[in-house]
Amino acid sequence: MIIFVSDMAYMLIPDKVLLYFGVFFVITRLFIPLDPWWDAYLGAAIGFTLPLLIAIVSKGGMGGGDIKLFAVLGFVLGWQGILLAFLFSSFYGAFLGLIGMIFGKVKRGQPMAFGPYIVLGALTAYFFGEKIVNWYFTSFIA
Repeated sequence: MIIFVSDMAYMLIPDKVLLYFGVFFVITRLFIPLDPWWDAYLGAAIGFTLPLLIAIVSKGGMGGGDIKLFAVLGFVLGWQGILLAFLFSSFYGAFLGLIGMIFGKVKRGQPMAFGPYIVLGALTAYFFGEKIVNWYFTSFIA
């Protein structure tokens, strides 16, 4: 919620919040590891690398706070969960950004806060990710 409000209001994701929760989740994963144990660390690495590559290729299309937020979320979600969170975040950002453009709230070419969509994508992946993936594979792949 802190990140959602902060990014919407100021287009800023505070490093202090990310540092606090990053340390908290690293310590938590030492006592409550994902299965396998390295999944959280791979998730953090992917969560950092994927948005970093996007920021480099797009020459600043993604902010540093978004990159660090995905890394922290990788500790919570693991590698599969962070990929799902990234997919959902991108979908929410594109869909709601398009609606914002239609209603004149978002201007083309202007920066848009992506943190709220990351939060929504991460919550969707955390609470419903497994159900959505199972539904997808049983409905479309099988």
